[in-house]
Amino acid sequence: MSTELDERPSGGAAEPPLTMGIDPWEKNWMRVSIALLVIFAIAITIAGFAGGFQLPGPESELDPRTVTQSGPWAQPGLRQIGDGQFEAYVLAQTWNFAPRELVVPVGAEVDIYVTSADLQHGFKITDTNVNMMVVPGQVSKLSFTFDDIGEFPYICTEYCGQGHAAMYGTVKVVSEADYAALTTDTATETSDSSATQTTENQG
Repeated sequence: MSTELDERPSGGAAEPPLTMGIDPWEKNWMRVSIALLVIFAIAITIAGFAGGFQLPGPESELDPRTVTQSGPWAQPGLRQIGDGQFEAYVLAQTWNFAPRELVVPVGAEVDIYVTSADLQHGFKITDTNVNMMVVPGQVSKLSFTFDDIGEFPYICTEYCGQGHAAMYGTVKVVSEADYAALTTDTATETSDSSATQTTENQG
């Protein structure tokens, strides 16, 4: 039984095996694409560390129904915990933040704790990398060092109803001298208020 192979002349030159080739231009584009991916990855990594990249995470859990009855959430605000170190407790509730203003000295490192007493909200401080989701029953935390004097508004970034646009506040960064004077004035007012209250009780 004869086949096409049998009809080939004997002693002829063997045909070279077929191979799949890649066009040189295609090879060059593949190299460029891989190089760009490596460059982008390096740039993102450097920018993240240089800009203080951090991911907000659940710091702790609490009962949103009783959050305002005790602990730091009963009187949210700023607390100094060390030299140039502060803690800020911010309560989100339709449709406002408590407190509406935080005053810190320039260079202050602030640990910011935020929770919600009702709905899901957002918390973003403009011109900073502080941007986190605020979920009822969960405390979110991020830290930031305020190195520039000025005002940094914070806003709700999750639509939470008709009053959403009015849900904002401000971090006011002042000089150390102005902060010291403000702290002294506040302490004096508190002392005078306590003295007046004591006098009224005695009377």
